[in-house]
Amino acid sequence: MNPLASISPIYTALLAVAAPFIAFLYQAMMGKRDQSGIAALLGIGCSFIFGGLTWLAIWNHPVVSAQLNWFTIGASTFKVGILLNNLSVLMLFLVPTVALPVHIYSRAYMKGDPGIHRYWMYLSLFCFAMLGLVVMDSLLLMYIFWELVGFASYLLIGFWFTRETAVQANKKAFIVNRIGDLGFLIGLAIIFTQFNTLNLVDLFGEGGLIDQSRITGGLWVSPVNSMDQIWLTVAGLAFFLAAMAKSAQFPLHVWLPDAMEGPTSVSSLIHAATMVAAGVFLLASVFPLFNESALLFIAVIGTITAASAAYFALGQYDIKRILAFSTISQLGFMMVGIGIGTWDAALFHLVTHAFFKCLLFLSAGAVIHEMAHLKAHSQLDFDPQDLRNMGGLKKYMPKTFILMSIASLALAGFPLTSGYLSKDSIIISSFEWALSKGGFYLIIPVSLIIVSILTAFYIGRLIFKAFLGELRILDQVQEKLHGVPLHEASKTMLIPMMLLGLCCLFPLFSLNPVSYHDSWLMDGLLLDEYSFAPSHSAHLLIPMLLLIGSVISWVIGWKWYVQNKYPLNTAGFALKASFNQGYINELYQRVFVIGTLKLAQFCYWFDRYIVDSFVAFVQFIVLSLSRLSVWIDKYIVDGFVNTVAAVAYWTGNQVRLVQNGKLQTALFSVFLFVLLGLIYLIFF
Repeated sequence: MNPLASISPIYTALLAVAAPFIAFLYQAMMGKRDQSGIAALLGIGCSFIFGGLTWLAIWNHPVVSAQLNWFTIGASTFKVGILLNNLSVLMLFLVPTVALPVHIYSRAYMKGDPGIHRYWMYLSLFCFAMLGLVVMDSLLLMYIFWELVGFASYLLIGFWFTRETAVQANKKAFIVNRIGDLGFLIGLAIIFTQFNTLNLVDLFGEGGLIDQSRITGGLWVSPVNSMDQIWLTVAGLAFFLAAMAKSAQFPLHVWLPDAMEGPTSVSSLIHAATMVAAGVFLLASVFPLFNESALLFIAVIGTITAASAAYFALGQYDIKRILAFSTISQLGFMMVGIGIGTWDAALFHLVTHAFFKCLLFLSAGAVIHEMAHLKAHSQLDFDPQDLRNMGGLKKYMPKTFILMSIASLALAGFPLTSGYLSKDSIIISSFEWALSKGGFYLIIPVSLIIVSILTAFYIGRLIFKAFLGELRILDQVQEKLHGVPLHEASKTMLIPMMLLGLCCLFPLFSLNPVSYHDSWLMDGLLLDEYSFAPSHSAHLLIPMLLLIGSVISWVIGWKWYVQNKYPLNTAGFALKASFNQGYINELYQRVFVIGTLKLAQFCYWFDRYIVDSFVAFVQFIVLSLSRLSVWIDKYIVDGFVNTVAAVAYWTGNQVRLVQNGKLQTALFSVFLFVLLGLIYLIFF
């Protein structure tokens, strides 16, 4: 009997979450004394093993949860616990599955970095936060880990803090994500006010409080009263705002391209199955909150995000920025999957995207690694991440070329790859959904088809410019070195890339390479039938259209970027707008940054010259009144009082002289008083 089989999935899940945290604590205590990364590697390795055991025990089995009392406020008791269902254990296994090869890769990629001890510590904290997020059974606990994920990403993005660009990038990511976190907090407050609990099972479980307030199943129509409906709609949109920031949806996507300032291995982890996936996971967890209007809004935002990011990727030259915009675009696809009610398809694409996007970034990291070495050896001044300095790398890095090509085909949705299955599940479902709605709803699937073809083009452009043709700085390098010292990446980097390459192919997800319905993952996540009827013609025509469009885009790319028959004007507005990301950053700079500074300057001017002047004027009036009051008090009031006192004193002195005991003085006094009396009687 296997002793591991008798371990409760609750314990294995807790061990999976705790292992990176223990590694983080160890590395924090050791500091620079331990730079090997073995603790971080062991921690994520344990998470992979225990996450896998938890997945095996829970997948397609009854939900398991465990709780302990945490604290009590009034009549409300908050509990801490974990929830294990198909969704949570899928993410619990996916995160370490992607993070493990990243850790192995990092041992070679980050070798020799002076801050390597901080790197391992931050990476372990990041993985712990993400693993905790996906298994928590309370929205409050999810919010805590949600914030911890954001904090850890802040540390990783700004890892090279001596670079001003890295400092600005992590601040930008932190500020934009605070906007989304405010939405999460508002959603928490509304849910707790309405239901007096934040427990996911009580709220969203079968027969839970959300279900009880609905008249119809998955897509609700009317709750108990109209006011509840309004507040629940607001709560759903608040949670979507949180997902917009974390999963980089338009217009809160601006932080993610700048997040490339961190190490490439960090970018791989953030873009694969961790931080940016948290928003999609959150929406899937609270899916019953959304009504049809909210879901339509999510689908529209996802479509705009997918289309705009694909357009921006077309004009980029930084190899990592192209992949960053690709991530934003693919997250838009996932949001469309949520918006049309097929959150299972969205999660399917999240999982497949995790593998091929992780491989794309690690491959890009291998290329950048070698180009940086070439720069150091040749002492030439060029950007090792710029495609315009690459070309012909296939000759020097053939294995990296093959692996990156596999990942690129998966991103483009080419047959026999995992991306073909998951992307088709969203595009075809969106077409079926739009047919059931009619009218302008068809704009969404048509847009997704166009975006998918653009995706094939820009990732083909990356491959063509980086790996084919001739090295663009070959002449300069040969003048310096009489050769090109480029070579394949080390085995420590290649082996995890090869494992990810295998995960980019269809057998891992479905034995049927052309039908996503046969995927074990879709079977495990789909709880109910879709709200729209299937279209068999769409399952045939859309994949053919996407394949033909992709092939045509690659032929065009080959002519443009390999045969150098580029016909477009690089100074044209369309390409400039693409390169500058639609000038959205400039717009935000003018409206929010410069606008805030101008407002601050105006407030300073208003405070100094209006408020302070008014205060000074009031001060002058008050001081003048005070001086007048002092003068009146001193010379009028005190003068009158002193005069009366002086008269009384003088009179008293004069009267006192009468009492000197002399007869003539007494006679004189009597005569004076008699005289005064006669005068009074005569005149008055």
